[in-house]
Amino acid sequence: MKSTAEQRSMRDWLDSYSHDHQHPINRLLHWLCVPLIVWSVLALLWTIPVPESLLRPGACAVFAIVLAFTWYWKHSHRLGAALLIALAVLALICFQLFDTLGPVRMRWLGAGVFVVAWIGQFIGHVFEGKRPSFFTDLAYLLIGPAWLMDKFLDRIGVKDRP
Repeated sequence: MKSTAEQRSMRDWLDSYSHDHQHPINRLLHWLCVPLIVWSVLALLWTIPVPESLLRPGACAVFAIVLAFTWYWKHSHRLGAALLIALAVLALICFQLFDTLGPVRMRWLGAGVFVVAWIGQFIGHVFEGKRPSFFTDLAYLLIGPAWLMDKFLDRIGVKDRP
């Protein structure tokens, strides 16, 4: 028997997420905070030490990107491809910042951005009058970035194929 997450289409996930994100301030805060949260998670993963003889710094972040891409691609090739590009750009930013800041300062920056961005998310949900979607299903942590990418792709005219 398939789990609930496997039975739902990406459109079902996105429509449900949209239902919980109607207030304009909440939407604005999500446009600002979700990309920052995704970057901060990648930055924190980037700073996890790995054996230098086997892997390079950032290996944990790249592994997480591959896992996320696999999930997105399974549910929507359009969103999977677009999110892979976005995640690659965020990874390049992490790569550059890691060289510039080093692991300790990048870890502190990532943690600070993570906390501030989540505070922004929760403030948005105060305006919305609803608790964040991930309180009902952790899969919504992956849907937030997909929801924004779906909106962005619609705005630039990249539609779903039937």
